[in-house]
Amino acid sequence: MDNQNLTLLTDLYELTMMQGYFKHKDRNETVIFDAFYRNNPCGGGYSIAAGLEQLIAYIKELHFSPEDIRYLDSLGIFEKDFLDYLAGFHFSGDIYAIPEGTVIFPREPLVKVIAPIMEAQLVETAILNIINHQSLIATKAARVCYAAKGDGIMEFGLRRAQGPDAGIYGARAAVIGGCIGTSNVLCGQLFDVPVKGTHAHSWIMSFPDEYTAFKTYAELYPSACILLVDTYDTLKSGVPNAIRVFKEMRSAGIPLTYYGIRLDSGDLAYLSKKARAMLDEAGFSDAVISASNDLDEYLIESLKAQGAAITSWGVGTNLITAKDNPAFGGVYKLAAIMDEKGEFIPKIKLSENSEKVTNPGNKTIYRIYEKGSGKIKADLICLVGETFNEDEPLLLFDPIEPWKKTRLPAGSYTLQELLIPIFQKGKCCYDSPKVMDIRSYCQEELSTLWDETKRFVNPHPIYVDLSQKLYDTKIALLDQMSEK
Repeated sequence: MDNQNLTLLTDLYELTMMQGYFKHKDRNETVIFDAFYRNNPCGGGYSIAAGLEQLIAYIKELHFSPEDIRYLDSLGIFEKDFLDYLAGFHFSGDIYAIPEGTVIFPREPLVKVIAPIMEAQLVETAILNIINHQSLIATKAARVCYAAKGDGIMEFGLRRAQGPDAGIYGARAAVIGGCIGTSNVLCGQLFDVPVKGTHAHSWIMSFPDEYTAFKTYAELYPSACILLVDTYDTLKSGVPNAIRVFKEMRSAGIPLTYYGIRLDSGDLAYLSKKARAMLDEAGFSDAVISASNDLDEYLIESLKAQGAAITSWGVGTNLITAKDNPAFGGVYKLAAIMDEKGEFIPKIKLSENSEKVTNPGNKTIYRIYEKGSGKIKADLICLVGETFNEDEPLLLFDPIEPWKKTRLPAGSYTLQELLIPIFQKGKCCYDSPKVMDIRSYCQEELSTLWDETKRFVNPHPIYVDLSQKLYDTKIALLDQMSEK
């Protein structure tokens, strides 16, 4: 899981296209590709960018080893001169990206690659694999944490993840999205994030009785004593035995710094309220009540509405797999080709489906904030080189229904460019922050969203508009295509 050569983590057609470019085009022809997505997962109003750190590691290690070349040669479809070229391959282009933890919206470039066409083509599959998966899990985590309304969410889905890689990087993404920690020890080691956990039912069952199991665990971990109380009977056995152990700890002068119970089955709302009353009556009003058992944002929201007395949540399968929306749907499309004069010529992809028509050209994104509240007003995709003055009015319009317009008065908004340079001429110029710092940044980002955008049902969309210049470029290309 450390630095790996993932150069062959690609679809075969990327390599066959590369050979075609090598044989029939200028291999140094510079192009622009955009990686973006079309719809927020889970029917939500936003997504969270994640995966950039692994993308950087992938690009840094991008090379064809002798073993790679021998394998490709064995396929019998690549010619010797092309394989000789691959043997000396390295990435020499530029990459711009939206930083991890940033709130993002459909159709805006998350990653922009400016490179010779063969290099830009090769990296497509890995970029999408990395960004799609980790952005999906970070987004799901943000939704789960929003439902918990400030309670701690622990990610513990490793055993249900689709393999070690998904478990490790999914846990990292979940922490970026807001989880306070993970049960995944390797993730904790690799990325310096908190690891948390208690014990399983097997611990209880391995002892002669539940009380002995609880007492032994409390002796081992007095400052992190969360006892699983549903192995036999939650209210008749589990909670009373936990209370007995807590009383003994208090009598022995052991500080009850972090202690409580975990529920993993049954009616969590009913059981948590009954357990809370029992703990309070025994003098343990600060005891934690943690819950697990196939939780997601919808169930947590429902349990909250029922007055469940749960203050800590463990979320596994439905988070690490994003079970209700298992794919992010990001795509990677050609946006421009550089001509002999060094100017980018915009390119566009047409489709019967209007949302699949791409935005052409060399683009960047400005986020527009309402000055008074600091909330996101809209995002504006424009061509590189366009400038906007916050001291002047700004006219926004819907690119699909351009007669719908909004005029922002001068001085009522602020602008922030989202895409930042990651690689310049093949050299990395960006240092990834620590995961917990990205998590803090993500919390700040989420605070810029309106509550109406965060809701799970029929969220209010944040509009992603086009500048007038980009819109005119797009329409001109569409007109040209219609005339052919």
